[in-house]
Amino acid sequence: MTGRGVFITFEGGEGSGKSTQIRALTRRLEAAGVAVRALREPGGTAAGEAIRAILLDPAHTGLDPRAELLLYEAARAQLVAEVIEPALAAGEVVVCDRFYDSTTAYQGHARGLDLEEIDRLNHVATGGLVPDATVVLDIDPDAGLARATVGGADRLEGEDAAFHRAVREGFLAIAATERDRVRVVDASGSVDEVAARVSHALHDVLGTLEDGERT
Repeated sequence: MTGRGVFITFEGGEGSGKSTQIRALTRRLEAAGVAVRALREPGGTAAGEAIRAILLDPAHTGLDPRAELLLYEAARAQLVAEVIEPALAAGEVVVCDRFYDSTTAYQGHARGLDLEEIDRLNHVATGGLVPDATVVLDIDPDAGLARATVGGADRLEGEDAAFHRAVREGFLAIAATERDRVRVVDASGSVDEVAARVSHALHDVLGTLEDGERT
């Protein structure tokens, strides 16, 4: 009987390379015969993708921070209920581009909303689901934005430098308090160099799976 799956999340500022590293990890796991599902937040469901379009549209620069927070939580609640929990119950490895740590970093540390209130809402939205491991891809905000905005900036990418510095500091603060779960990986260098660092950071959680073993 297949056991419960493994839940991995990737976090980081704009242009940190999350989607690229998730694709690399997913390919390695699939090559080892592992059932893996890659998701993104907000998104991953019809409702979540509709919410994503609102949140990232530069036309909505006047969106109230509390409204922004609740939209993220609504998308998250639907993703957990509709996709993540069923996939984990089926024994799949779920790899998600952002999860509740992004809300803490962006809406808490950068927007200045109350961190305890965000924690409560995160818990409601996830039903208490906690990732088995989280990779924070750390990069200088200026370098990350230069990568991310090549094709034009979305609403969050268009925030000022102080906002993006606060986001980075938020992720590092989370990592400092949750060392068992959160692993900070240097996101500078080539795709292959970063992928090797990610593989090393996740070896305690995914090592046997990447080797083609499943218990």
